[in-house]
Amino acid sequence: MRNWLFVCSRNRLRSPTAEAMFGTLPGTETMSAGTSPDADNPLSGELIEWADTIFVMERVHRTRVQRRFRRHLNGKRVICLDIPDDYAAMDPALMALLTKRMAQFL
Repeated sequence: MRNWLFVCSRNRLRSPTAEAMFGTLPGTETMSAGTSPDADNPLSGELIEWADTIFVMERVHRTRVQRRFRRHLNGKRVICLDIPDDYAAMDPALMALLTKRMAQFL
């Protein structure tokens, strides 16, 4: 079983979309969180420790994860998907971009 954590800013659009899309893959569990204090599901050390791989939407998210949760990372990969905050939740264009950027991990 692989545990994937998807991270964006407020956990309202991009990361919940990724969680829903890839959570149905066999052998994969997904969760999502946000780096902002007002995120629907704020990022925590517990979530970082749960994840095998952490996918962030932007470089700023990777920086925040690495700074705030350094002791929880334990060498885990933090992969930036470079997906800007330009999409609505479950937007077909966002889903297509997520599929393209995640292709090498599927």
